[in-house]
This record gives sequence, structure tokens and C-alpha cells, in this order.
Amino acid sequence: MGGLLSLAGPKCKTKDYVETLANESCKKQKISPSVDEEGPRLIPSLPDELSIQILARLPRICYFNIRLVSRKWKATIMNPELFNVRKELGMREEWLYVLTKVEDDKLLWHALDPLSRKWQRLPPLPRVINDEEEPRSSSSGLWMWNMVAPSFKIAEILRGWLGWKGISDPMPFCGCAIGAVDGCLYVLGGFSRTSTVRCVWQFDPILNSWSEVASMSIGRAYSKTGILNNKLYVVGGVSRGQGGLNPLQSAEVFDPCTGTWSEVPSMPFSKAQVLPNPFLADMLKPMATGTTSYMGRLCVPQSLYSWPFFVDVGGEIYNPDTNSWVEMPVGMGEGWPARQAGTKLSVVVDGELYAFDPSSSLDSGKIKVYDQKEDAWKVVIGKVPICDFTDSESPYLLAGFHGKLHVITKDANHKIAVLRADLRDNLSSMSSSSTSLSADSVDEHSVTLAELDTVVWKVIASEDFGFAELVSCQVIDI
Repeated sequence: MGGLLSLAGPKCKTKDYVETLANESCKKQKISPSVDEEGPRLIPSLPDELSIQILARLPRICYFNIRLVSRKWKATIMNPELFNVRKELGMREEWLYVLTKVEDDKLLWHALDPLSRKWQRLPPLPRVINDEEEPRSSSSGLWMWNMVAPSFKIAEILRGWLGWKGISDPMPFCGCAIGAVDGCLYVLGGFSRTSTVRCVWQFDPILNSWSEVASMSIGRAYSKTGILNNKLYVVGGVSRGQGGLNPLQSAEVFDPCTGTWSEVPSMPFSKAQVLPNPFLADMLKPMATGTTSYMGRLCVPQSLYSWPFFVDVGGEIYNPDTNSWVEMPVGMGEGWPARQAGTKLSVVVDGELYAFDPSSSLDSGKIKVYDQKEDAWKVVIGKVPICDFTDSESPYLLAGFHGKLHVITKDANHKIAVLRADLRDNLSSMSSSSTSLSADSVDEHSVTLAELDTVVWKVIASEDFGFAELVSCQVIDI
């Protein structure tokens, strides 16, 4: 729990919202004195090599204004070689990328620089056009709608599939999976109208633009993603078949270095194979409800679904070294906290696996950490301030950056707020000793710590995005 127990980092400056131009692109050029040798230097009277060293030391948030100086400055700022220099100088920065949904189910991305507290709006996602749309299926696929992610209203989807909306009414693009690897953001699959799509979009923060990359082998919606060995894994989800929506046990992996997809052994869903009778086997559908990269493995909690119920059945773990799946430890799988619709929300910070456990109250929750030795989830923060938003489908998200645990939610003024968990230094030894207690005593002890205000939630940034709802988030380090 080193990330959780560490002290706060440097104070942030005042915030400012920066909206950048959309769909910018440029050809990648090698940074060297030969670039535009006939033109002026980047900085008069200085060799370009030295100018690049100076630019590399500036905060990344400054680049959005610097690139307006001239074409040569823009080409330099949007050149990956500049970021290689920044890496060598130890100037890498972690930014938080938040996906929101606004009116008409439109998806918008916003990036936060935690140090300057400045927000940047990303260019809009390219429009998804699916020419292989299949006719509307029967209601046999309705079982899966209890697990829909917070990208659109469940009731609206049900009305559409039951025929209560015009058959020509388009279904919004939704259900996409989100991932981040090798300094880029990825949006994978989802629904376009009534079909699952295979397409994958990549956002390059250096070029500040979206581009389409190699498609997945099969159309997926509501799949889960994880990162292992700098590769992007996609597991589960649902696909569209002749009989309706079918759960997927398959998995595949994307290598950003080669830009290609490879097959991964399908999840066995071993516990779903031992149901007592064929009726339950037909009614209860196995689904992957989350993914987390932990201890060099891909952990996938699972559930059995039948509208409107779900049953946790543990999970499975993928080992990239053996290219095989094994059952998840009992305590890890059965104790994994679940939010609405059974989805499992978790994050790894400094090697520790954290999860948010919603309470019966609508204005709080708990943070739990997984104890691998005892195979148990233990409370480390007894209260997380979550405002009551009964109409919100995703009132909170988890993220880890700067070695800290963060919660993204909406405050009382309906602003999106990023909260950082800090513990008072004078009680850090008391908090760290609690990890050796039993699960029951830790629960009781941790609540006491929270009541003593040993956990301080600090708002590091907030912004008014109107009526936008939270969907997902990722952290990119470049």
C-alpha cells in the first residue's frame, strides 16, 4: 500500500481549461539539424540541438501554445523524437484521460494534466459506420442487458429490442472498450446501431489525432481490456449472431509495435460448466465483468447473468508465460467488490490491487485492498465521499497515477472532480500495521481510522462539463 500511504506530491497551480484544435496531424520527421536547413532556427542564435533540449524540459501542457509559433515549432513539438529526449531527461508526465457521455449519447474525451490542473478536450471520435449491419434479432439476447456499461440507458435499449421503438431508429454507438498502451489511447469495438463492430481507434497524444488501426478478429461490445508486457489484451464481451447477442469466451491481444492481433486461448469459464441442470445452463450466461493486470497476470472476475440477476462465480487468471488460464483464488474472486450490474471496478497502484466497494448508502463507499497472502479483501479506507446521483449510471471511477489512488466522481455542484487519497503522516505507521490484522478486525479498525480523519481526500482538479456523465478513464505516461 505504498502508493496509498505516501505523502502528497508538489502543490498544483491554478487550473485553466484548454481546448485544442481537432483532427490535427503531421508527418513524423526526424529531429535533426537537417530539418528545414534553409529556414530559420527554432531559437535564433542557438543550434537546433540545444533548442530541442530546452523545449524538452518544458511542461507538456505548454506545447499546445508553443506549436502555434511557427510551422517548424509545430513540426518539432509533434515529433516523437522530442518525447524520446524527454524520456532520456526524466521528463515523462502522467495524464488522466476521462471519457464522458453527453446529450444524444455522444462520447467526448477530456485530458487532465494533474500538475497544472489544466484540462484539454480531445478531438472527437471518428464516426463509426458499419455497412455489415444485421437485421434486428429476437428478444433471446435480452439476458445480457443487465450488464451494460454506463454508456447509455438500459431502459431505452430494452424498448428498442422489444420493438417499442421504430425498427429504423438507430442505436447509438456505445459499449466500446477502452485501453491505453505504449503511450496511446485505444477505443475498441462496441455497438453501432444494432451490430457489434470490430474496428479499433487509436489516439496519439503527440499528434493529437485519431487513426484507425487493425480491427479485432470479431465484433465485440462490452469487452474488457488489460495490459501485459506492453500489449493490449481484450477478453469476453458479447457479439451479434443469428440468434441474438452471444456471450464471448474468446480473447485476443494487440501488439502496438507490429500493429497486429493474435489469438489468445479462450476463457474456460470452468465454474459455468458445472451447473446442476441444462435449464440453468441455458438461462445463466457467463460474462467477464472486469479485468486487472496484477502481478504479471491478467485477472478476469466473472459472473453468471440472467435478467435482472447476476451471480458472482469467482474468475480466472491468464498467465502469458504459459499462455493458459487458471482459476482465480477463491477469496480473490468471491470477495471482489462489485458495483452496479455486477461490474468489478479496480486499479493497481504501486503493485497493490484496490477496489471500490459501494455501501448501502448513496453518498459513500469503501476502498478495499487485496491481501495475496491471506487471499482476502481488506478495507483500507472506510469512507469515500461519493455524492448521491441516483440518475447517474457511473457515479465514480478509479485511477492510479503519481503513485496515488484517485477517485473520479461528481461533486455537489455536478462538476467532475478528481479526488486524491492521502493519509496523515503522523498515523502512517498505525495504518501500515493494520495490514497484519484479520479481515474482520481490519474492517472495524479502518472505519475507525476514517472517522478520525486519517484519510484526507483532496480535490486536485474539477471542471464543469455540463450534464456529462462519467463512462471510463485511463492514464497515459509519455
